[in-house]
Amino acid sequence: MPISKLKRDLSACTICKDRFAATRTRHGPRPIVWFDKGARLLIASQAPGARAHDGGRPFIDPSGNRLRDWMGVDGDTFYDRSRVAIVPMAFCFPGYNAQGSDLPPPPVCAKTWRADILEQLPDIRLTLLIGGYAQKYHLGGDATSVTDTVARWRDHAPAIIPLPHPSWRNTAWIKRNPWFETELLPVLKSRVKEALAP
Repeated sequence: MPISKLKRDLSACTICKDRFAATRTRHGPRPIVWFDKGARLLIASQAPGARAHDGGRPFIDPSGNRLRDWMGVDGDTFYDRSRVAIVPMAFCFPGYNAQGSDLPPPPVCAKTWRADILEQLPDIRLTLLIGGYAQKYHLGGDATSVTDTVARWRDHAPAIIPLPHPSWRNTAWIKRNPWFETELLPVLKSRVKEALAP
């Protein structure tokens, strides 16, 4: 399937319409499609948040600022679809549960779209696996807890680097695991630079 048709079909996807209507937010589907041919870096994340849903662009919140800082890139580079593909485990905001936390990405989204999309991205040099859902999908049995998977990041480098979600909720996790900033982030910045080089 041509990538242009795949992107059109994905943009029009409504398979989770009833699921979203039953959430606390009662929102409609709005797939955020952020990839193109030639991309050399894949960000495999969880799902768009509420701000991304409203703005139609991934990572337009403080977690996006933190992720760009971890990667050592500016906004123009991050949002250049010909260089960076952002392919979450679900392309729509899943909604909130009764406690106000994000619901998990519906598995039907990855089952429906993920293989076809990844097939259209043959030039990927580096994959960043953000959070447990992406890690379990891409690493299978090698992914246990996020802490353990990220701590064993060397097992998957240089082609894959697992990361925690850059949400403010993980600030305490980062403080409890100082090796993340001192050992992993310098390598991450270096690998991102290499992957995006012409």
